[in-house]
Amino acid sequence: MTSPTSYRYLDAITAAFVAVLLISNVASTKILEFGPFTFDGGTLLFPMSYIFGDILTEVYGYARARRVIWLGFLAAGLMAGTLAVVGALPPAQGWMHQEAYDAVLGQTPRIILGSLAGYWAGEFSNSVVLATMKIATRGRWLWTRTVGSTLIGQALDSSVFLLVAFGGTLSWPILTAVLLSNYVFKCSVEILFTPATYAIVRYLKRSESTDHYDVGTRFNPFSF
Repeated sequence: MTSPTSYRYLDAITAAFVAVLLISNVASTKILEFGPFTFDGGTLLFPMSYIFGDILTEVYGYARARRVIWLGFLAAGLMAGTLAVVGALPPAQGWMHQEAYDAVLGQTPRIILGSLAGYWAGEFSNSVVLATMKIATRGRWLWTRTVGSTLIGQALDSSVFLLVAFGGTLSWPILTAVLLSNYVFKCSVEILFTPATYAIVRYLKRSESTDHYDVGTRFNPFSF
């Protein structure tokens, strides 16, 4: 079994996971229409974070996925805090784009809190469900784990985010439409990427000489 310090691709997957999360948070400031769907712009990329989360848990195990989820959480919190401080500081004389900055990057505390709470609940539930299903299925039927964990994780992520960020400010019909659009689109992306997930997982297991089973793992997200 390969030692944790010799994994070739873990750092790259971690970096990609965090990058997807941060880019999605910035893109979420725009609400757009895409065919029959109405959702925030971050939804176009954010499902990739769940695919990376599935790969991390399936190949490297829950404990390492938990570490990456926390790194993403802290990075998103740092980005939100930095953008808030920069927006609050007075602009330099002659710089005339404060209103544009506030409109695009000046997210309200509710949106920041909703984003972080939804991400935390969704990613951890996704990882726990996949890890426990892997034990129950004895490593068979990967698609049931990737799709099943995403159905639960995305439901928590989308509902927590929208309720915290927009509850009481958007009408229930609009809130419900955005929630359903987000959920259907994100889960559809996961399903469509299943063949690619299979190929990446097979390659990583072979290259890293590892296929982790979380037998005896403590699934407490605060246990390090």
